[in-house]
Amino acid sequence: MGDEGRGQHSRVLDALGLAITAAEYPQGSVVRTDEVAQRFDVSRTVVREVVRVLESMHLVESKRRVGVTVLPPDHWNVYDPRVIRWRLAGADRPRQLRSLTVLRSAVEPVAAGLAARNATPEQCADLTERALGMVATSRGRRLEEYLVHDVAFHRVVLNASGNEMFARLGDVVAEILAGRTHHQVMFEDPAPAAVTLHVQVAEAVREGRAADAQELTRQIAVGALEELDVLAP
Repeated sequence: MGDEGRGQHSRVLDALGLAITAAEYPQGSVVRTDEVAQRFDVSRTVVREVVRVLESMHLVESKRRVGVTVLPPDHWNVYDPRVIRWRLAGADRPRQLRSLTVLRSAVEPVAAGLAARNATPEQCADLTERALGMVATSRGRRLEEYLVHDVAFHRVVLNASGNEMFARLGDVVAEILAGRTHHQVMFEDPAPAAVTLHVQVAEAVREGRAADAQELTRQIAVGALEELDVLAP
């Protein structure tokens, strides 16, 4: 698929994904592929490829003589980063953010405790570098720059845990953090206490203080939930 084809594919995929997760196509409704091709002025081949991706996410299923049918939300792969992104773009954003942040609060403190036991010197150095990057970009409304360091910080924690299941949640956490930033569910400058906690987590991991790393990361999650109460009630 050339650049133009990939661009068309991404455009149609995002449009349909957003529409399905926003219930513009309610569960049980049939998506007419010929209408989609006409609406977006793309080939049926592009539409078929898009449908395959949506099927892999369990948003739709294709059956002969029936067509492409939208599945109920409890079938969806809610851990797929693209599904997370689409759902965070919809009207149900506050509930989604809270649900995802509760997930983080259950996973990341444990991951941080494991990281304090298992992190390599290189991972410890990377974590410290990212925490200091967060400090450096935490003032002056530099949220996009801050986001880069924030995402990288949490990826390092998950990877350094040594648990492959936790590590695979890196993209999920990245979409949560990006969604908060891009949909203005962040203060113009991050809370100083939250930034300090990230620095302290990096120190605890580097020094092998597992209990402290776990507790400090729990406090980060609690703070994130408290921010949602204010910014996305």
